[in-house]
This record gives sequence, C-alpha cells and structure tokens, in this order.
Amino acid sequence: MKLSRFFEDLASVYNAEIEDLKSDSEGKNILKARLREKAEQLPLLLPMMGSNPEMLASAFHSGFIFMNPLVMETLSAKEESKLPTWKSLSTAVKLEPWAEPLSKIVLNAEGGERFMVIAAALEYLNRGQQARKHSATNTLEDDEDSEANEEAEELKENGDLDGNYGRHGRDDGDDGDDYDLDEAGADWLAEQGFDRKE
Repeated sequence: MKLSRFFEDLASVYNAEIEDLKSDSEGKNILKARLREKAEQLPLLLPMMGSNPEMLASAFHSGFIFMNPLVMETLSAKEESKLPTWKSLSTAVKLEPWAEPLSKIVLNAEGGERFMVIAAALEYLNRGQQARKHSATNTLEDDEDSEANEEAEELKENGDLDGNYGRHGRDDGDDGDDYDLDEAGADWLAEQGFDRKE
C-alpha cells in the first residue's frame, strides 16, 4: 500500500501515541482507561484538531468499522489537500455506537469533517500495522517451531536422541541400544591386547 507523505508522517506519530497510551511506568496495560480519559478530554482538545490530529484521533481508537478497505487504501494515498468529505465516506466507514457521541462533538467544531476523515485513515493504518506485526510474529514463531521439530525428528531418526534426558534437560547420550559402557571398555581393552576380566 502506498501512503501519501501526509499520512506516512501522521501514521507514525499516531502509532507512537497509541503505543504510549498502552502501558504505564510499571508496564501494565492501561490502554482502555487512558482512551476513556482521552474521550472525556475531547472537548478540551478540539483546538489541537488542526495542528495535532493524532492527539485527538486516539480518542477514536477502535471506534471505526471499515466496510470497504479499498476506499481506505485509496484515501491513505491522498495528500491533505485532496481529502474527501466525511459524508462521502459514509458507506465505507461506520462508527461504533460508543464513538457516535464523540463524533458529534467533533463534527460541530470547525474542521471536524476533515478531522474525522484523518482519524478514520489513521485508525485504518494502525490496524493494518498491528495485523502485519502480529502476522510476522506468528510466522517467525511457526518457522522456529518447525525448525526445532525437524531437528528433533532428525536426531531421533539418526539414533542420537532417545527421549531420555539427564541433568539440565540434555540428552543423556544413551542411544537406547543397551550397549553397556563396561562391555564397550572391555572390548576396547581386549583389542589393545589386554586380557578380559570375567
């Protein structure tokens, strides 16, 4: 997907804003509480709508339902001056019921329609990034798991791993062929010319 410079810059700032809201200094996930706080502060943040839309857009995080992803991808390739109206997106983007009252506050303010278009695009881009990140993580884990399983199977086939483990989870070295170490030592000594102990 090709992003316009406008959305490329804003999306990175918006994603950082969402990441920042996710956890507190102790690492606890507090995203829901902070988003609720943002929603309550929305009327106070309206003056920032034009200069820092990502600060207000986070109040709408998870508040959009995307009916037509193709429209959103086309939108994210547009520069700021070419953005469509909020009404023209009504078939492609719906709001979650909890986000409706917030949108009314924004739409009553000057520049509210433009802001809603930007907020929808930022949220769409954020979800796409999260999906790619999640998919890449799962693929990497699957690759590592399958490699580990293949190596374990190969070791079992070659007789180096019989499922018996010694200390620290390491293979105990016993191939399971029940060939006694004392017997092996006696054989070696006999090959060297020593008499066998009986």
